[in-house]
Amino acid sequence: MPTPSHAPGGTTPAEFRSGFACLVGRPNAGKSTLTNALVGTKVAITSGRPQTTRHAIRGIVHRTDAQLVLVDTPGLHRPRTLLGQRLNDVVRATLSEVDVVGFCMPADEPVGRGDRFIAEELSRLPKRTPVVAILTKTDKVGDADRIGARLLDVAGLGDFSDIVPVSAIRSYQVDVLADVLAARLPTGPALYPGGELTDEPEQVMVAELVREAALEGVRDELPHSLAVVVEEMIPREGRSPQNPLLDVRVNVFVERPSQKAIVIGSGGSRLKTVGTRARGQIEALLGTPVFLDLHVKVAKDWQRDPRQLRRLGF
Repeated sequence: MPTPSHAPGGTTPAEFRSGFACLVGRPNAGKSTLTNALVGTKVAITSGRPQTTRHAIRGIVHRTDAQLVLVDTPGLHRPRTLLGQRLNDVVRATLSEVDVVGFCMPADEPVGRGDRFIAEELSRLPKRTPVVAILTKTDKVGDADRIGARLLDVAGLGDFSDIVPVSAIRSYQVDVLADVLAARLPTGPALYPGGELTDEPEQVMVAELVREAALEGVRDELPHSLAVVVEEMIPREGRSPQNPLLDVRVNVFVERPSQKAIVIGSGGSRLKTVGTRARGQIEALLGTPVFLDLHVKVAKDWQRDPRQLRRLGF
């Protein structure tokens, strides 16, 4: 990638900062929603279900004084499956490579074992890696005294370089957090061209959008069993440039036949809803009309099977 001779916005190269910030936290701590808020557009899928994020997703924040590359990671947790172990490996590998860490904890929940587990992991990082504690979801706690009490709880978890309360939904202090993270980056030129918001391949983004749509309204046990693979994305033959259509064939994998029935729904009604929701997001992402062909398949106990995990991209 070419190195720019001048930083964006007229900032001199000696003053400009660039680097990577990793957002970590237990599952469902608001990392993906915060990533999207900082970038200013959707680069990570979100869900009320834990362990929605399954790999490190990069979102790029362009500023006049810095380029902040955010890495949204899976929730760090005590794993129960081989998939869970591999998700934790993704987080730990990312932590070893970034310039600053943002430790996300939700304001509407007390500090718990999961937070203490992650705080202990972060305490083992080299001292040169600053850790910023981020109190997320403050919009869910209207009482300023309760937020203050939560900030004190957070402060007791470790020696943080800063503690920042935010609400991604209400854009509360998102700009302040960006300032805090950017200030801890090393000086250097921009790492990505201006206007680029993520380095995720289109097929990965499409698979994630389908999985996000499939997660809506399903039973508690199903989210962990869902995996999505894009088999092909090809332009429809015979269509003119003025009337394009992209054929996208996607497989949704579950672990048991009973889960397949849940995803498909009565008479295929639920799968149709998933397809409609996902297609709109995919068309917005790719900027072209899409024919989305969804198939639901059973891959028995794939979360615990090394061979199947490799086939599904883990």
